[in-house]
Amino acid sequence: MAPRSSQSPGVSPFLVAIFGITAASTAAIFIRYAQQGGAPSLVIAACRLSIATLVLAPWALSRRRAELAALTRRELGLALLSGLFLSLHFATWISSLEYTTVASSVVLVTTTPLWVAVLSPITLREPITRGQLVGMLAALAGGVVIGVSDAGDTAARNPLLGDLLALAGAMMAASYIIIGRRLRKKMSLVSYTFVVYGAAAVMLVIFMLTGGYSPLGYPSVAYLWFVLLALIPQLLGHSSINWALGYLSAASVSTILLGEPIGSTILAAILLHETPGVVKLLGGVLILAGIYAVARSE
Repeated sequence: MAPRSSQSPGVSPFLVAIFGITAASTAAIFIRYAQQGGAPSLVIAACRLSIATLVLAPWALSRRRAELAALTRRELGLALLSGLFLSLHFATWISSLEYTTVASSVVLVTTTPLWVAVLSPITLREPITRGQLVGMLAALAGGVVIGVSDAGDTAARNPLLGDLLALAGAMMAASYIIIGRRLRKKMSLVSYTFVVYGAAAVMLVIFMLTGGYSPLGYPSVAYLWFVLLALIPQLLGHSSINWALGYLSAASVSTILLGEPIGSTILAAILLHETPGVVKLLGGVLILAGIYAVARSE
C-alpha cells in the first residue's frame, strides 16, 4: 500500500505505529493503579492531559508560534470543540475502569472507528459501505455478548455501567477524530496536539473542580502514575500513531489499532490478574472483527 506522504521516512511507519500501540496499551494499567491509590477518575484525566500539555508547551510556543498565531477564529473554535470531545472521552473511559474489567473497557472504547462510520454520513457526507455495515453488525453482536457476560461478573463493581461509559468514551473519541480530520490538513502535529490537549486539559480541570475534587493530597505513587500516563500512552503512544498517519492510510492504522485491547488485556492478566472468560473473549473477537471489516472497507 502506497504511503500517503511523498517523502520516505527514515524509519518504518508500521514499526512506529506498532510502538505507539504498545505504549498506548499501558494506559489502562496505569489508570487502574492510580485508582487503587485513591485518585478519582476526573483527577487522573485532568492530570494526564495537563502534564502532556506542559511538556508540549515549550516546543509549540517556541517553534510553532507563527502557526498558532495564524489560526483563524473558525479553526480555533474547531480545535476547542475537538478538545471538549477529547476531555469527555477521557472522563467517561477512565471512569469506566472503576466499574468494569480492563478487557471489557478497552475493547468497547476501541469501537471508535465504528462510530466514525456511523457519524460520517451526517458530518462528512460519506456513505456507509456494505463492509462497514457488516462490521458494525458484528461489533454490535460482540457488544451484546460482552454486556451479557459482564452482567454476571461479580469481580467488578458495576460492569454494565462501566461498559456503557466505555462506549460513551468511544463515541466522544469518534467526534474528536472527525473534527481532527479537517484540522490536521492545515495544522502541524505539534500545533494541533498542543491546542487540543490544552483545551481538553482546561475543561477536565473545570470538571474536576466542579465535582469537588482536588489534584492534591494523594499518595506520591499516584503522581508517578499521572506522569507515566502523560509521557508513555499520551505523548509517546498517541503522537507515534498520529505521525504514522502521515505515511499510512487510515485503514492501515485502524487495523493496527486493534492491537491496543489485546496488549491491555495481556498486561491486565499478568499485572492485575484479570483473565477474561471464554464468552467475553468471543465478544471481544466479534468486536475486533467488526472494526477490522470497517477499516478494510474504508
